[in-house]
Amino acid sequence: MRSLRELYLDGVNISSQSSEWCETTSLSLPKLSVLSMSGCGLTGPFCSSLLNLRYLSKLNLDSNPISYLPPKFSKISSPLVSLRLVDCNLSGHFPAEFFLLPKMQRIDISDNSRLMSQLPEFPINNTLEVLSLQYTNFSGSIPASIANLSNLVELYLSDNNFNGSIPPFHRSGVPNLASLDLSWNHLSGSIPSSLFTLSTLQTLSLGYNSFSDCQLKLDMFLQLSNLTRLDLSNISLLIGSHNKSRTLPQLESLYLRSCNLTEFPEFIKSQNKLTDPDLSNNRIHGLVLNWLWKSTLEILDLSSNAIDIPNQFPFDDANSSFPMLISLRLRSCNISTFPAFLKSQESLEELDLSNNQISGAVPNWVWKKSLQYLDLSNNSLTSLDQFSSNQDSLQIPICNLSHLWRFNASFNELSGSIPSCLGNISSLEYLDLQQNSFSGSIPDFGGATQLSTLELNDNKLEGKLPRSLANCTMLYVLNLENNTLHDTFPLWLGKLPVLTVLILRANRFYGPIKHLENNFPVLDVLDIASNNFSGHLSIKFFHATHQLRSLKIGGNKLEGKLPRSLANCKKLEVLDVGKNMIHDTFPNWLVKLPSLMVLILRSNKFYGSIHFSGDGNAFPMLHILDLASNNFSGEVSVEFFQSLRAMMVIDGNKSKPSYVGDNSYYQDSVTIVNKGFEINYQKILTLLTCLDLSNNNFHGRILEEIQDLKSLHVLNLSYNSFFDSIPSALGSLTELESLDLSCNKLFGKIPPQLTSLTFLAALNLSYNQLEGSIPQSNQFGTFLNDSYIANPRFCGVPLTKKCNEVGSQMLPPKEGEDSWIDGLSVWKVVLMGFGCGLVIGFSIGYTVLNEFGNKWIASFIRKWKRSR
Repeated sequence: MRSLRELYLDGVNISSQSSEWCETTSLSLPKLSVLSMSGCGLTGPFCSSLLNLRYLSKLNLDSNPISYLPPKFSKISSPLVSLRLVDCNLSGHFPAEFFLLPKMQRIDISDNSRLMSQLPEFPINNTLEVLSLQYTNFSGSIPASIANLSNLVELYLSDNNFNGSIPPFHRSGVPNLASLDLSWNHLSGSIPSSLFTLSTLQTLSLGYNSFSDCQLKLDMFLQLSNLTRLDLSNISLLIGSHNKSRTLPQLESLYLRSCNLTEFPEFIKSQNKLTDPDLSNNRIHGLVLNWLWKSTLEILDLSSNAIDIPNQFPFDDANSSFPMLISLRLRSCNISTFPAFLKSQESLEELDLSNNQISGAVPNWVWKKSLQYLDLSNNSLTSLDQFSSNQDSLQIPICNLSHLWRFNASFNELSGSIPSCLGNISSLEYLDLQQNSFSGSIPDFGGATQLSTLELNDNKLEGKLPRSLANCTMLYVLNLENNTLHDTFPLWLGKLPVLTVLILRANRFYGPIKHLENNFPVLDVLDIASNNFSGHLSIKFFHATHQLRSLKIGGNKLEGKLPRSLANCKKLEVLDVGKNMIHDTFPNWLVKLPSLMVLILRSNKFYGSIHFSGDGNAFPMLHILDLASNNFSGEVSVEFFQSLRAMMVIDGNKSKPSYVGDNSYYQDSVTIVNKGFEINYQKILTLLTCLDLSNNNFHGRILEEIQDLKSLHVLNLSYNSFFDSIPSALGSLTELESLDLSCNKLFGKIPPQLTSLTFLAALNLSYNQLEGSIPQSNQFGTFLNDSYIANPRFCGVPLTKKCNEVGSQMLPPKEGEDSWIDGLSVWKVVLMGFGCGLVIGFSIGYTVLNEFGNKWIASFIRKWKRSR
């Protein structure tokens, strides 16, 4: 064995968790020149001695979760020619010395998204032939010297953070370059004209950068006559060839996604080998021309264009020259009927007709036995069967799709029972039927053993959960929100090894939430809010679920104390226990959770004062704190404000907002109450900050230290017993959009500093003992009478009382008694501000005003009309 030169163990499950494998190999096989151990389950680091084997020239450790490189990784003495560390979960810094090794020809360290470094300057005699850094985290500029590597054949730098301009690649510098991929970076400037001299290029990808060329001529790329693959996605292109004969005779794959095209590029007419064109997300309109339907086509994506699909094509023998497609994507094309040519597509494996205007039943000829991927979401479909209203029948065509792995019919008007045969398709991995009107019980899914995602939320399903779901051992996401399911907590799902998201919100689940050992080991999201769960939460329940990121149990009938085991959930970002009957003191033991961003305790029976140590380590990430409608008492201390450190920092990057749970399947929502309205945000901006202490028994002064919470957007201190004057320090909260100090014992005048709050959209100072004239500058000129009522010594606009009149005392209303008219007055201010172009509205202008604005306003008006 000591004389062994080449060792190939690819795919052999060694599963070593230490460097023992590495040390043994180094000592036992001193003459080794080739070591290939891809996919062997090596989780420990490999030792630096491996790289000091005097004959080692080729090393392949692909697809092993090695995680990090040894400290002396750059001190290599082996005569390495080839290094492969693809998909090894590597992080940290990759030593640039490896690119300069005298005999190195091939380096592939792609698919390590946390691996960082920069490219060095390359000497002219560098021997590199293949360099692949795709999906890593390299940054800096691409050195110009890379364009002089005469041996370079393949260069893949996509999906990194490279910036600057493209190096001046020229045929004389890289005469053998066949593949160049610079896509998905931050490259800028112009595309150098020397690039078009690379006659050896076979694949070229430049898409998704920031080039300054306003409109690049597509004709320029037609000089590269050997191209088989061209990707210019997200580059604005100008088409219109002066030379009609110019073509790319070898071209097979063409990606012109998001290129601002207004017509089909005519050079496609002569591309006789084209198999895979992507022209999606452009501004092409009108009839799809006959010459586009080339017989060589296998994959076609025309999504997000306003095109017309002809019902008939002028081909001999109906469709003898028509392509037999494998994949067809016509998402968001304004299509109103199923394209008739699908009747003849017997080889179709992928079909996407989502987000169109197709209505009625799905024709039976759509259900091709070859289909593996089918997306019909966001249409107006009423039935999955053209001839039968019995959706539960085993004879409906969908039951014949034995190879189907992904089916999405969400956001339609489908009704009746969910076809029971879906639960018997053994290949099914993803099923999304949400936002329909399916009724009856959930079918048995015992046969869908590969099922990973099941979304049946927002239907009319009832009954119990089928216990057969326990057989779906690959289940990752289960979303059953907003149905009428009536069952106990499904503790029997806790043994599923990869169940990460469980959403049972807004059903009729009932009873206690019991505990079994080792349940839900990898659960990331648990949302069981708005049900009828009751009893005490198990103290041990959260010992096993320590991976939780989001926990929502609000709107139930839970009582007793919060389980202290929640402190074990170190990854917790969102905790919502609002609207229960929990009787406990403030959970100080949660203050050290390093990631907690949202804490909602509203409408429970919490009591006592709130004390913090004041060491500055409490709630380091908390953005939303809602303690409203409890029995908290005492003064709000200086230490309390000092503990809310995340509310002290204004995030300057508002142009690219991030959301809580951005990197997961599930994006958290939150309900913020203001002026009697519950506003639900479907996404929680990480820069949205809210503090609600309303309807408690707090007293004392509002301390000046509140000015430190500079990023606050919503502040509600109403229905307490705060006294003294309004602190002028509130004028320092320049991000504030909503301020409610109503129903307290405040006196004195409105501090003029409050007029500097130019984002302020809603203000309520009613039912206090305030006096003097009301300021009129900036936003104060927009607030109506409702903001100031029941302050007998207030005077001036917008009140009818002039400043020389004396008013009478009004009793404050009880919490929740604000009228709809009163509420509408406040929201008129929001809408007025929106009309004036201000960024306001309890969402910093992203979730409500920009992203969901029109939809939310329409919904709000409908609700108001129904209440009248």
